[in-house]
Amino acid sequence: MNGKDLLENLHLMERLKDATRHCYTSQGRHESVAEHSWRLALMAYWISDDFPEADMNKVVRMCLIHDIGEAFTGDIPTFLKTAADEQKEESLLFRWVDTLPLPYREEMRALYEEMIARETIEAKIYKALDNLEAVIAHNESQIETWLPNEYDLQLTYGYDKVAFSPYLTELRELIKQESLDKIADASSKQP
Repeated sequence: MNGKDLLENLHLMERLKDATRHCYTSQGRHESVAEHSWRLALMAYWISDDFPEADMNKVVRMCLIHDIGEAFTGDIPTFLKTAADEQKEESLLFRWVDTLPLPYREEMRALYEEMIARETIEAKIYKALDNLEAVIAHNESQIETWLPNEYDLQLTYGYDKVAFSPYLTELRELIKQESLDKIADASSKQP
């Protein structure tokens, strides 16, 4: 990518540093989309030994780009996002991808289509990690920031995405136990 195009696209992606997610950090500020994507990519890197059959470099790329559409729409929590919201985000994303120079245009379009289809092991891993990172982040946030529906989501969200992998299913169980411990701790402190 030539320098001018690189800078233009980096400036556009800077929006993801300011686009906040529904979740809060452990220190009480809203998490950014960029922070979520970074930790998701880190998760993929750290579990690479557990998936020798997968192209984990591809999974890391998926994790890095998965929420770029939110540079155009902002983040909408999963429990509020409608099919129309998803369609709008996808449309704006693909319109932007089509402006990229080759080979990035073709590579990113192929990655997004693979991620949407969720049929390959790489796409399944990326989506499972995306769900798991969100639940981990909520466990790290102050429980006072949780909405009432999030108590249930903390115990159920993402199980359908990890079902293909014993490793990720076990990780989901560990995260669920953290949620249960956090809820029990908060309940014990109530008058």
